[in-house]
Parts: sequence; structure tokens; C-alpha cells
Amino acid sequence: MSGNATGRPTVATIDLNALAYNFHSSKRFIGGVKYLAVVKANAYGHGAVDCARRLESEGVDWFGVALVEEGVELRNAGINTPILVLGGFWSGQEHEVIDHGLTPAISTVNQLDLFEKALASRGIEHKVHIKIDTGMMRIGVCYTKLDEFADKLASCQHLRVEGAMTHFAAADDLNETDFTNEQMLRFDECVQKLASIGIHPNIIDLANSPGAVGHPTARRQMVRLGGILYGLGGDVLAKEINKPDLRPVMSLRSKVAMLKPVKMGSSIGYGRSFRASRDMAAAVVPIGYADGLPRSLSSKGRMLIRGQIAPIVGRVSMDWTVVDVTAIEGVIEGDSVTLIGSDGYSSIYAEDLADLADTISYEITCRISRRVTRQVIGGIQ
Repeated sequence: MSGNATGRPTVATIDLNALAYNFHSSKRFIGGVKYLAVVKANAYGHGAVDCARRLESEGVDWFGVALVEEGVELRNAGINTPILVLGGFWSGQEHEVIDHGLTPAISTVNQLDLFEKALASRGIEHKVHIKIDTGMMRIGVCYTKLDEFADKLASCQHLRVEGAMTHFAAADDLNETDFTNEQMLRFDECVQKLASIGIHPNIIDLANSPGAVGHPTARRQMVRLGGILYGLGGDVLAKEINKPDLRPVMSLRSKVAMLKPVKMGSSIGYGRSFRASRDMAAAVVPIGYADGLPRSLSSKGRMLIRGQIAPIVGRVSMDWTVVDVTAIEGVIEGDSVTLIGSDGYSSIYAEDLADLADTISYEITCRISRRVTRQVIGGIQ
């Protein structure tokens, strides 16, 4: 079995120079607004701390995380840029939010009450953003139920409403443009209602990546960029629109661990789901579903070896995957294997794997597990 001096050769390379390129490319395309970089879920699998440090050095205005814990991780790593906790906080986390200078996106009357009491107990004020559900039917105060929420908000003496936001349900689908426009209309009405009780947020924030790129009227004071920062635009932006030039930030590679001759009629992998219709050569690669390679790619995914396509044969197992290298001349143990990235004139993108696995590119990169070594290019210490 071939390996290298540093152990298992399955490595995700994170190119932070590409991340910076995507940020500035998006800014040139979108224009003069504030930019929030979404680094939740470990920056979509790319490494939240490393990505945040580089983006902070490039002048990003805000970071967005899903959890208080994710915001605390960034603060503990020395990130000073404002951090918006998109998912708000859970009961008992109010003081952690305050202590680490995080900005919660508040969605419920209960959150208002908890945070106001925490601030009052310390005799301080703190900025918050208000999250309004205009049709996603997920978190956020429902646009039809804003009155009760606004009454409670008006009674809070220690909260300072800095921003108001919503989230689009289908901004990536031009067939749903009427619904996206309806969400904007509902949101604007809610902002007017807040203004009528003396609440005037400075940051009006609607657009995620597809909203910011595909719906110019959604670009208000700030846009939230997630996937496109990581070069994941191919399957989350409408194909019919102009878009910024993007470069993939993650590549994923391994090496051939073993070569196996396979006789016609022999089976490969669990369940004997693949049976060879001819004599063939198979290569065993040290990556599996525990590393984030979807099991649904069994017998339909592909990798690159020596610049050529090597189809996956049999089931993706927890630690190993087998590919057909019969048509690739001269393969030896230790040859490089590309799962995401380029080899010669051929490329495989996260979007390609996502299409075969019936998912989206975000899930592909988010699933790359801690077992996979990260190699970072262009990091900031």
C-alpha cells in the first residue's frame, strides 16, 4: 500500500487567495454596499477561522454565523469584525452573546424578553438585528404577526435595533421572481411598520448570494454572501443571469493505495452490487462516506487519475472507494487522485458531484469531515 511521510494522503486544499479573489470579484459585480461573509458550518467546510482571518484582512464588513458557539470560536481566534448570529441564541446563551460582542438576529418575543432582561441586569445596551419571515416559513417573526413583536420591541429599553433582515426562499429560480418580489414588498411594509413606532434600522438586509447577484433591487445596505465566496456558484445561481467570475476555493485529492486485477464476473464492494462485465483493473482510494464522499455516488461518481476519468465501481464504503482504471494507461500505486479540482485538461467541480448525488454543492463541501487533512494556501497568522 502506497502512502507518504505524513500519513493518509487524503487532503482538502483550501486556497484562500481564491477566496479573496471571489470576494473582490463579487464586490465589483454587486457594487457599493456593506458585505457580510457567511462563515457558518465551518465556512461551508472550508475552515471558519482561516477564512475569516483572510476575509477580515480583505476588508469584509461583517461575518455571519448560525450559532453562538461559531461566533465565540471566531472571537477566541482574534476576529474583531462584527459578527451576526443568524440563528439567534438559545435560552441561557444571552450573557455569552454579550460577553463576546456578538450581534443576535432576534426572531421571537421570547428572545426579546430574555435579551432585555440580561442587558437590564447589567445596566448596558446592546445592538440587535430583527429577523422577519416573509415567506421562507423557517425562523423569523412572521410578517403577518409583526404587531405583537413590535409592541414588545418598543418596550425594550436596552436593545438597540441596528438592522432588519429577511431571507429569500427561491432567489436562485427566475421562475419564482414574482415570489421574490412579493417577499421584498412584505419586508418593506414591515420596515415601514417598525418606523411608525420609532424604530429605524440602519442596516436593511435582504439578499443572500443568489439574491445579491440576480436581483439588483434586493441590494440594500448590506448583502450576505455565502456560497459564491467559496466559488460555489454553478448550481446556486440562476444559469440565465450574468454573474461574477468565481474560482473554487476547495480541491480534494487522494492517492491510489492499491491496484487490483478484477476478473470478468467478479464483484466489487459491499452487497456485490457491481459485477465486472469484463476483465478490468481497479484502484482502491482511501476516501469514503466517513470523509464526506456521498454513498449515493456508488457506481455513478467519478474521479480523475492521470487527467482521465476513473468511474466509481461498487459501493462507496466508510473508508475506501474503488474506481475503474482499465482505460487509463500506466496507473501505479501512489498516483494522485482528484475528487474535486483539476488534473491536466480535466476538472471535477463540487457542483458535478452534487448533481450526481442529487444535492447541492454546499452540502458536498460541508460534509468533508475532520478526518480529511486541510492544507491552507494564503492564510493569515
